[in-house]
Amino acid sequence: MAKFEELAATIRQQITAGVWQVGEKLPSLREQTFQSGMSLMTVMHSYQILEGQGWIISRPQSGYYVAPKAEFLSVPKAQNRMAHIGKVDMNAYIFDILQTISDPDIVPFGSAFPDPSLSPLSQVTRALAAVAREITTAELLDYLPPGNFSLRSAIAKRYAQAGVNVSPDEIVITAGALESLNLSLQAVTKPGDWVVIEDPCFYGALQAVEKLGLNAVSVTSDPQSSIDLAALADVLASTEIKACWLMTNSQNPLGYTLSIEKKRQLAAMLEQHNVVLIEDDVYSELYFGQEKPKPAMAYMPQRNSLHCGSFSKSLVAGFRIGWVAAGNYAEEVKKLQLMSTLSTSVPMQLALAKYLSTQNYDRHLRGIRKTLEQRKNLAWQCLKKHLPENVIINYSASGYFLWIELPAAVDASRLCAIMLDHHVSIAPGNMFTTGGDYNNYFRINVSYPWNSREEEAVMRLSSEIRRLENPENIFGYNK
Repeated sequence: MAKFEELAATIRQQITAGVWQVGEKLPSLREQTFQSGMSLMTVMHSYQILEGQGWIISRPQSGYYVAPKAEFLSVPKAQNRMAHIGKVDMNAYIFDILQTISDPDIVPFGSAFPDPSLSPLSQVTRALAAVAREITTAELLDYLPPGNFSLRSAIAKRYAQAGVNVSPDEIVITAGALESLNLSLQAVTKPGDWVVIEDPCFYGALQAVEKLGLNAVSVTSDPQSSIDLAALADVLASTEIKACWLMTNSQNPLGYTLSIEKKRQLAAMLEQHNVVLIEDDVYSELYFGQEKPKPAMAYMPQRNSLHCGSFSKSLVAGFRIGWVAAGNYAEEVKKLQLMSTLSTSVPMQLALAKYLSTQNYDRHLRGIRKTLEQRKNLAWQCLKKHLPENVIINYSASGYFLWIELPAAVDASRLCAIMLDHHVSIAPGNMFTTGGDYNNYFRINVSYPWNSREEEAVMRLSSEIRRLENPENIFGYNK
């Protein structure tokens, strides 16, 4: 657990135990820095997390106080902990939403990708130009699955740096993470099998389940408590599950990262029931703090897992290069890829192998993490300033998404349509679920610079939320 998470957990325990009473002022940032021995940034992260979770509130020019309703924090309802949703039909809805956010004139709060200006495009294209001059015709024909050895070796070294042993022979290069995830799911299931997904989850999981004719059990996840492992245990005990498709680091859309303890519990649970873990880990490089979180597969001794990653979120989206550390399933994944996309772009593989052989990637990652952390903090402050007080902003210390809970009366899909008329996109909660539990939620991308345009978009968002919550006051409110 990172230091800011430890401090946040300590303060939550103190509030629960009554050390800090409702309405009581907490130590200031500087006082907490002195008392805890942690840095000012670490303490600030802890307070932001606690405020985003509803435990504390900030008062301008005054400080932080225990929130009046801290004891009534939202937790998953028992009856909604899991749902056997069976067949999934999401493609058309998701396609319509994604089509609307590709317009460059729209403020891209609904985008899934980070600000493209953060990519070291010139460095990577120089590597691409260099390999284009050197590549031979024979090399163009010699890159069938699993892909370029130098690139697989570079990825294996990055696993080793994170304390995870993966052989280059276990790695298959793919056309982005979505292909690796689809191939992984296809390698371990057949039509009609049951798989576990999170609720809410990355919409690509819903599309893959639909495409492969699988049945899905959704297990409730929460921005603060993460996936409901007790509910997952019930599912594994009562249903013949073939695989779990999960995001354990910087989960999309909620943002949480599972603690080491929960990753160990998850791994043990899956090993016990011989269930395959398909781990979607595309945001793992975009952590805040000093230590990269390990994937859950690191805690699975039998390695009954397929770990999927990508350079699309951390480097250049357009290159569409991903991979799967497929372990025991590597041969099956290679065969499936051979029958579908055949191979991944050879020049792109060579360019990335060349780029990763330098120190440029780690230098870039240090820069993008710092920038995303700063922008996320600015966005969080802007949203706290302008959105109605009854809107909950869930802050997570990684990635570039914020998960927003609206008042129950506000339909996020309707809000999405209204905001598009004002050239602002958001990603409504219905994109990430097959049920109706997240009608009043949406995800916002905060990776872009925060200027007057973004603040005006948030102000418009606030105005429309108020109008949808209180339609009878629309004329009086807009005067």
